[in-house]
Amino acid sequence: METPGLVVHGEAAPFSTALRSLLNNPQYSDVCFLVGQERQEVFAHRCLLACRCNFFQRLLGPKLGSGMPSPVVLSTVPAEAFLAVLEFLYTNSVRLHRHSVLEVLTAAIEYGLEELRELCLEFVVKVLDVELVCEALQVAVTFGLGPLQERCIAFIEAHSQEALRTRGFLELSAPALLSLLRSDKLRVDEAELVLAARSWARVGCAGAAGGRGGGPGGAGAETGFAGPGGAECPGRAEPAGAAHPGGADRRCVEMPRSAKRGCGPGRPVPPPEGNPAPGASLLSGPAL
Repeated sequence: METPGLVVHGEAAPFSTALRSLLNNPQYSDVCFLVGQERQEVFAHRCLLACRCNFFQRLLGPKLGSGMPSPVVLSTVPAEAFLAVLEFLYTNSVRLHRHSVLEVLTAAIEYGLEELRELCLEFVVKVLDVELVCEALQVAVTFGLGPLQERCIAFIEAHSQEALRTRGFLELSAPALLSLLRSDKLRVDEAELVLAARSWARVGCAGAAGGRGGGPGGAGAETGFAGPGGAECPGRAEPAGAAHPGGADRRCVEMPRSAKRGCGPGRPVPPPEGNPAPGASLLSGPAL
């Protein structure tokens, strides 16, 4: 009776290095992506992407035919984040950076890459700081990442004054802002919280009036995330030459009349001394 064979393993490092050399290498590639707003060319190999990721298996299936198909446009995922996704698919490892990890996390969620998602979440927790925390909160609220949302709110509670002055705070969506205002542990007095909320509303209304792609309703321009109701998601492909919608729905959302911690939504609160007179809207500004 023949004995079962024994599986032996060679060194993993040379294998990973060899696959890494194929990353974005036009030689032997059979698919080209046009990635990000700049439509940067990224070359890849259909069989490798299809066997590693169900999203690409569906996207690059038989309908594309043999040979080099037309470029596949992925306009809403930044090129750096997309290359990080490919690096993970090719080598099962990835180099993450603080400035782009939320974009990689977003792409991992959209493409259904659970292991990469967990790696990104672990990294975000390690590098979380005042400048990153509100952007991370936005991603957590958008994709229902409860543990990350709790970690972000706890961090903001401990660094309230600094976090409320960041660009990320001004660019929170209404649901993300409400999740923060419900906390009764923010280390900031009510007057400062009211001013911060009014600044948030002004930025959102200015963005809606000017038609630009920033402000409440989605994460900031630096992250490139589309907020709730946004036009695209990083995993959505479109034919080459298609017009890009121009970003998410950036609308000015009316906030509850009270930002007082512990008060229910819509419940009026007497304004603190030196702030809006009784009867004035908490978030007065351009008409909604």
